[in-house]
Amino acid sequence: MIIAIKQGTPEEEIRSLAAGLEKQGVQVHVSAGVSQTVLGLVGDTAAIDADALSAHHLVEKVIRVQEPYKRANRKLHPSDTVISIAGCGAASGNTVHRIGDGFFGVIAGPCSVETPEQIVSIAQEVKKAGASFLRGGAFKPRTSPYSFQGLGANGLELLLEAKKATGLPIVTELMDMQQIDLFNDVDVIQVGARNMQNFSMLKELGCCKKPILLKRGYAATFTELLMAAEYIMRGGNDSVILCERGIRTFETYTRNTLDISAVPALKRQSHLPVIVDPSHAAGLSWMVPALSKAAIAAGADGIIVEVHNNPEKALCDGEQSITPAAFAELMKTLRKYMELEGKRLA
Repeated sequence: MIIAIKQGTPEEEIRSLAAGLEKQGVQVHVSAGVSQTVLGLVGDTAAIDADALSAHHLVEKVIRVQEPYKRANRKLHPSDTVISIAGCGAASGNTVHRIGDGFFGVIAGPCSVETPEQIVSIAQEVKKAGASFLRGGAFKPRTSPYSFQGLGANGLELLLEAKKATGLPIVTELMDMQQIDLFNDVDVIQVGARNMQNFSMLKELGCCKKPILLKRGYAATFTELLMAAEYIMRGGNDSVILCERGIRTFETYTRNTLDISAVPALKRQSHLPVIVDPSHAAGLSWMVPALSKAAIAAGADGIIVEVHNNPEKALCDGEQSITPAAFAELMKTLRKYMELEGKRLA
């Protein structure tokens, strides 16, 4: 970070400002030019509030010479992070599922858990087709207060039954930290787009020992997504999976617009695994296969797909859900694409 000091500032005040910055754990190098003095900050400047510095009466301009996210930054962690999650019980065959560094994770299941028969049968079907993880919503954030909100704690119990029957690790969304005690047996906690900048939640999840699947917000920049990951990692939890799920644009034909450029951009900036959600990105089931193939071609580390045994009667997002049979066909195609890209199923 470089701080340009206003012309005419007394040396004593510059030294005082530098001393205050050094108390925050950085080294300050003072460079006095003919017309202007600049302060060069060396060290971990993540805790330095650039906005507050810009408002300081001595400061003309603040320039960051390095990205504000440190722990998520590939410059500080050149090797790809791999998230490893063990299968569950005898049904898993002691399989360890991985996401990142060539391992392609496929997360599949219904938007929301509805009945014991529904979630168990879908779990068995997606596992047979090659899915590595089971997704399912127990607590559902909905735009309308009159829409189905999920089965809550009962939905989690049904997910655990499906987990026991298939051995698949489960991925489900946490909406409020008051629910966290119910997630003891959940394998991957999902933070939805609406909560991507719920900083109090992110801080607390930093103390959690479970992998976090962090979805990009509707209008979040790459930096904002990585800074959200930084909140989690700063608390000590480095197991973060980034998810591109489409952003809101002027286009109304699709539910959102898949920003496929997010995959190579995020992987260039960060060592964290990046997956794609083709279901939410389009909101149209017939687009899911094409967007899934695009995800692999762009270098993604996985996909999260909505699969329902009867989309027409689904209680949530049936129009973007594919059937188990369509998912099985999709997996046949994706295996060929993975082979071409040097990837293998997690």
